[in-house]
Amino acid sequence: MKKSIYSILAVTTLLLSSCEDQLDQQPVSSTTAASFYTNTNDFTQAVNGVYSKLTSYPSQVLWLGEMRSDNVNALHDGNRDWQGVNDFSPNITTTGFVQTAWNDNFNGIFNANSVLQALETKGSVITDASLKTRFAAETRFLRAFYYFQLVRTFGKVPLIDKALTASEVETVPRSSVAEVYKLIISDLEYAAQNLPASYTGTNIGRATSYAAKGLLGLVYLTRSGATYNIEGAGLNANENDKALALFNEIIASQQFQLLSSYNSVFAYDNENNKEVIFDVQFMSSSNGAGFPSHLVPVAFWTGQGISNSYGNGYGSSNFSVAKELRSSYLTNASDGRYTFNIQTTYSSPFIKKYIDISKKGTSGKDWPINFIVQRYADILLLKAEALIKIGNGPSKEADALVNQVRARVGLPAIANVTLETLLEERRKEFLGEGLRWNDLVRSGLAISKMNAWVKNDAITTINPIIADYLIYPVPAVELGTKAGLYQQNPSYY
Repeated sequence: MKKSIYSILAVTTLLLSSCEDQLDQQPVSSTTAASFYTNTNDFTQAVNGVYSKLTSYPSQVLWLGEMRSDNVNALHDGNRDWQGVNDFSPNITTTGFVQTAWNDNFNGIFNANSVLQALETKGSVITDASLKTRFAAETRFLRAFYYFQLVRTFGKVPLIDKALTASEVETVPRSSVAEVYKLIISDLEYAAQNLPASYTGTNIGRATSYAAKGLLGLVYLTRSGATYNIEGAGLNANENDKALALFNEIIASQQFQLLSSYNSVFAYDNENNKEVIFDVQFMSSSNGAGFPSHLVPVAFWTGQGISNSYGNGYGSSNFSVAKELRSSYLTNASDGRYTFNIQTTYSSPFIKKYIDISKKGTSGKDWPINFIVQRYADILLLKAEALIKIGNGPSKEADALVNQVRARVGLPAIANVTLETLLEERRKEFLGEGLRWNDLVRSGLAISKMNAWVKNDAITTINPIIADYLIYPVPAVELGTKAGLYQQNPSYY
């Protein structure tokens, strides 16, 4: 899939790209659409263009999620873009990471809507009916993916399900989270029913029916999460049983498995392995990945004799893995995830999960490694979460699922797994994969856990965490595009 998607992005981007501001979205002009969508290959390129906005997903979940969580105690050396994000500042409406998350997800949605419109008006040129259906299913999966990111990041967002002109977009207010979820669920149900279970050849890496089911299961768990009395992703929807059914389908399919070696899941020569359900595709020199260089001190690269171009641009800033997390790993000396996930020989231990210096590309943004979005271990532990929530407490079945994941790294079995215990197991398993922040929010324990961590580690830079800070502000530029169209999320200015 790497070559099939990224070798033709230059053409596709010219066709599908929209302006930087969400309110300035422009649809594909009728002239361009008429001249472009003339055969099946044109639609292949267009669908690939919808995938292209996934490339910012790692940055979103690492800078806005992993670093904001209790996994990382970041120390800046000046006025850095991420400083307000890490410190829970109310004044981050102009922060680049926040603006980019809004832009890239909405541009992905714009691309998806443009393709879906073309499938309706020009799709007759695709002679293979099953392929046409697959294109629609892939595109709807991706639209749901982008909207789920937006809901978890910003709460209420504009609901746009078709290509609109700029003037039309300026009339679309933010919709309730529940309304946005309706589109997400509809899209994922369609994708789950119409996507293939697997692919071969250059199509490996595209969304499958199991990727749709896995994401939909997570949507149901997230909707069932605590509301915190804010208009965020949790609706207390009590749909854990729906999530459980989907996770059971994935497990029963026997399409996936835990690899015997934890390290091999992330190996550069073992991409798209049997544990991966969905990932973001990257290819060195053509579409290299930048995320292995995120949350890594610049001094580490220079210490390796590597150019500053491998750094993240943040000088002598450090992104130390939290002391309590390191201690949690070390309660079992046999847990090899500690030394694989964390650079332990550096003065400020940081996340190094995806770094393999022997595979470095031409710069810190050119690593030939995919970023895993969801894998089989995640499904097992999400199923355990659903069981604990359905039963309102521990269960032997949930214990068995957790112990499958622990056994892989040589840890002894445990019993009576609570939600808090499960959170800690997930924390150690998925460090550096961008899941921790959303796990905390979904659990209902985000405020208590984060504030306790700040107090216990005597961190003085982070403001008290309140419910309003569990979602991000609407970017300032969006508020200013048309006065009064959006209202800022509470507690931000």
